[in-house]
Amino acid sequence: MNGFTNCTKRFRRLGAVGAAGLLLALTACAENAPQTTFEPAGPVARTINNLANPVFIVAGIVFLLVQGLVVVAVVKFRARPGDDGPEPRQVHGNTRLEVGWTLIPALILFAIAIPTIKTIFDLSHTPDNALNVTVIGHQFWWEYRYDDLGISTANELNIPAGVPVSLTLESVDVIHSYWIPALAGKTDVIPGRTNRMHFEADNPGTYLGQCTEYCGLSHANMRALAIAHTPAEFDAWVAAQRAPAVTPGSSSAAFEGLNLFNAKGCAGCHTVAGVSQGKVGPELTHLYSRTTFAGSTLALDEENLRLWLENPPGVKPGSLMPNLGLTEEEITQLIAYLETLK
Repeated sequence: MNGFTNCTKRFRRLGAVGAAGLLLALTACAENAPQTTFEPAGPVARTINNLANPVFIVAGIVFLLVQGLVVVAVVKFRARPGDDGPEPRQVHGNTRLEVGWTLIPALILFAIAIPTIKTIFDLSHTPDNALNVTVIGHQFWWEYRYDDLGISTANELNIPAGVPVSLTLESVDVIHSYWIPALAGKTDVIPGRTNRMHFEADNPGTYLGQCTEYCGLSHANMRALAIAHTPAEFDAWVAAQRAPAVTPGSSSAAFEGLNLFNAKGCAGCHTVAGVSQGKVGPELTHLYSRTTFAGSTLALDEENLRLWLENPPGVKPGSLMPNLGLTEEEITQLIAYLETLK
């Protein structure tokens, strides 16, 4: 009877462990996974995926084999009540076994190293005629400078589909890491160091990414967003970015907002072409050409702007933009001005 009870308890424990393992595996399943690495949308991401898939299969086989042997050893050679028999036969000093379990992993690693090294070298060469963009990491947003085109923007990387893009990565504060899974692997963005990466989008679309190096309180709110356009749409976007900011009429709420923009210190942090040359916060000359703000965490609309201007650190902890104590009327006027920056 005791043996039956012990067996039942053992199966219950195994069942609990199995259920926990299944639950853990199910946490990796998602119907909507915009940052999955398993759906590459460009040649660089596809090259990485073509390497990762077979390596993952090999690693999975090794994992199952090793864990299977561990389970067999635990079950077969476990101590049993009243078991006073001799210890299992030891294998220490068995030359064939020791050479085998040393040589086999070495051969597996060598076989994996060959395509890995080839992929690293293949991806280290920047394609000719690439669009050059300097990406600067800030707490907690991304700045994009198109030096060859004479424009700059923030939070959203606009690129032409089907054209290689070369990114020069820099940071002005702490270590960040730039990653848009559908287009490329992640690359660290380090103060005092310049790193580079490149990618290309197969088709027009929006590709989500993330800063993947913990960089402060709002690390999780530092998103990356790449928007790929058709070549004609990209040319139109560039032309719009080169246009000067609109100056609102003197009798409008937007004009009062412009005055507040200067009076409340916004101009000291934000650049608006022809108005201010701030260097701390995102460039705002064509704010409303974007779809998001606050590190691409909020959709750009009046409701979210109002929420943001009421208390930026409350919306995004660690934000360098302070709570200016604005009244509802002042917020309305500032939004009216910001809406002219298209």
